[in-house]
Order: sequence, then structure tokens, then C-alpha cells
Amino acid sequence: MITIVAILFFLWQSPSPEVLQHMRAGAEAEKAGHFDAAIVEFQKVTELAPTEATGFARLGQAYLEKGDYGRAIPPLQHALKLDPDMAAAHQLLGYALLSQGYPAQAVPHLEKSDDVAALGIAQMEAGKLPDAVAHLVTALANRPNDPDLLYYLGRASGLLSKQAMDNLIATYPDSARTHQAMAENYYVLRQMPQAQKEFKEAIRLRPDLPKIHLELGLVYAGASQWPQAEAAFRTETELQPGDAEAAYRLGNALLQQGKAKEARVELTRSDKLLPDMPETLYSLGKAAALEGDNAAAEKAWKKVIELEKESSLAGQAHFGLAGLYRKQGKTAEAEREMGEFKRLQAAGTPPLAPQQ
Repeated sequence: MITIVAILFFLWQSPSPEVLQHMRAGAEAEKAGHFDAAIVEFQKVTELAPTEATGFARLGQAYLEKGDYGRAIPPLQHALKLDPDMAAAHQLLGYALLSQGYPAQAVPHLEKSDDVAALGIAQMEAGKLPDAVAHLVTALANRPNDPDLLYYLGRASGLLSKQAMDNLIATYPDSARTHQAMAENYYVLRQMPQAQKEFKEAIRLRPDLPKIHLELGLVYAGASQWPQAEAAFRTETELQPGDAEAAYRLGNALLQQGKAKEARVELTRSDKLLPDMPETLYSLGKAAALEGDNAAAEKAWKKVIELEKESSLAGQAHFGLAGLYRKQGKTAEAEREMGEFKRLQAAGTPPLAPQQ
């Protein structure tokens, strides 16, 4: 994650030929990856010029590049005593301290460098989570495909979220938001009775909370209690008529109960609110097929395949089209679609679970 960058080759005024010789020899050894030799040369520089910061900084860097982080710290600290404004030495010392498990001590040094990624990591390890998230977001914008940055940002965000939730529960144990948070935890753990109980209490306290009825509906859907799910989703659509997911969930709950005409109305509305959501289109195709509107079903399922291509949802769309064409007597088309369905199954694409 942390990449050591070479500090500038500073030379003080009128260096002696001997100092210059050892400085150059150390730089050449370092460039060649001969770090032990570089350490010997830079150590000699510090002995010949004990009042100059550059030699100590280069010695510390050589130790860092060797992976000897502990031994890098003293010469880097000494370099900063001689030159407190040497930004490169602050950066290198920050790396060394962070690598040795001293993030709190690393932070003030990394704050004086341009490495927001290392600073964000140090802040996360030091418990400064809001600052860590902000700096890691900035770093990720510069390196969007860095797996380490993605990991650290996810970890820092998760820790910050947990910290906020713990504070919520400890400070406001009887609030609607606390019951909602507890319900969400139970839902993730698939403890549906407890989740249902906590969601209902949150609704009792604040029935107009956005998304709360949607979340309760998902609990009911997870238990295939479709009438109760329908009622919860319908309440959410009344509170949030512009919410495409709520409209989709209501449409799907209606579809699960065989109410194709009503389902189609809600699914069409969801598609208008958020066009080309594959799950909505797939369910819309099912509702259209149940109503005998083969053209609409075909259009919706073809769009799913266009959007998803190799997913399980695309496989189910191929399966739906195969049945549709078979009923129409289009044998070749039906066989083609069934072949695509089987191909996706053979490729390891799992069958689509019942939508909730």
C-alpha cells in the first residue's frame, strides 16, 4: 500500500569531495537495490557531516527500502531535529512509524506530506475515522482501481458506521432510530421475528420514517407473507410516491399473489421512475405474460437480456421467452432461448431465487 518515494538529493553548500563521493555511492547502491551497501555509504555521510539533515534522511530511507522500519526511525527523527521543515523526512518517518504500529505518532508527520492515502490509513488506525474516510476518498479519486485503497476505505467507513450506530444505541436507546437500527441488524442475521418486532416498534414511534415500511415489507417478503408485505410496501409508496424501489416491491408482492393487473401498474410506474432496472423489467415481463400481453412480455425480457447478458436474471428471461415462444408455436425460437438458458446454467450461473 505504502510506496516509498525517493526524497530529493539535497546537497549543502560546499560539500567535501569525500562526502559527495559517499552520497553518490549510496544513491547508486540504493538504485541498484543493494540496500545494505547504501546504508553503509549513508552512515558514512552522517559521520562526516553530522549537522546536515540530508544524510540522515537518506539513511532512514535506505532502511525503509530494506524493510527495516524500526531502524529507519532514529535517523529520520534526527534529520527532523536538524531540519524540522523537511517534508520528505516527515513522509518517510510517517511511513516508518505506521509500519511499526504507531499510527497516532505517524499522523502529524504524514499531515506534512502529500500522501493522503498513507495519512488516511494512519488516521483510521488511530481512530480518527471521519478524517480517515475523507482522505481515503480523496486518495481513491486519484487511484480509483487500487484494491488496497478500496479495502481501507471500506474498512474505515464500516468502522465509522459502527461507531455512529453504537453511539445512537447508547445515547438514545428508546428512539425510533435505535429500534430501526436493531431491526436492520436482526434482518441481516436472518432473525426475522426479532426484526419484525423492532421495525413495528420503530413505526409505532415514528410512522412517517422514510424506508421504514419498505424494510418491514422486506421482512414479510423474506417469510413469504405476501399480503402483509403488500400492505407494508403500499404504505411506503403512499409516503414516498417517487421511490422506484417501493413501487417495484409492491408490484412484485402483488405478482407473487397472482394479482397480475395490479402488479403491472406498479411495475410500470417503477420503470418510469427508474428506467431499465433489470429486476423491475423481469417482473414486468412476468406480469405482462400472465395477462396475455406477449408483445410486452417479450420486450421486457429482451431488455433484461440486453442489460444483464450473463447473469442469472438473464437466464430466467431466456427461460421466460422460451415458454412464450413455445405457446406461440415458434419452435426454433423457443429452442434457441432454452439453449441460452441451459448454457448459462452450465456456466455456473445459479438459478434465480424467488424475488423478494
